[in-house]
Amino acid sequence: MGIAERKERQKKEVRGSIITAAWQLVNEEGWQNLSIRKIADAIEYSVPVVYDHFENKEAILSEFNRQGFQLLGDKLKEAKDKHRKPTLQLEAIAFSYWDFAFENKEYYQLMYGLGMPTCESLTKVPELSAFISVIHSTIEEVIKEGKNNNDNTWLKVHSFWSMIHGLVSINLMSPPVTHLGMTQDEFNKTILKDFIKGFIKGLIE
Repeated sequence: MGIAERKERQKKEVRGSIITAAWQLVNEEGWQNLSIRKIADAIEYSVPVVYDHFENKEAILSEFNRQGFQLLGDKLKEAKDKHRKPTLQLEAIAFSYWDFAFENKEYYQLMYGLGMPTCESLTKVPELSAFISVIHSTIEEVIKEGKNNNDNTWLKVHSFWSMIHGLVSINLMSPPVTHLGMTQDEFNKTILKDFIKGFIKGLIE
């Protein structure tokens, strides 16, 4: 192995160590408390070494943001691919989104703690664009099966996303309680199912 290849491998190893240490700190202390100094101490390197790989803390958080939407997009596509009928695909996507949020709370809170993704970020973050594409294409297929072919698909995407994200956010911030004899998870999945049923009905009728 030449000198250049060895340096490149070493660079990748240090970058990987930074990401691993930063993610451990996020899990232990929350992403709000993450700092370049803490990362440097964790990997036993100087602060300038971390800056050689990432411009600032926000650059590291952006990397996690990218990873989070990559994981979410993969989960939604996996759920969609289990069904052939668009309406069932959309329902599966909704529940897969819900499960991802609570199985990956640190990722989810970081993804949205940086602000709700914008149209501009869709063009800058391929993983975010791919995630939205799964939802958009499915809603488009449901619309084509119904009577409302003139519906604005992007408007429906935002309605779908906002409803699910809102329900997730409420539950992330509130303590678990029982409702109508159901656990909080059962109650919320009942709400989610009711929303999806009404949402699909609005798309096809």
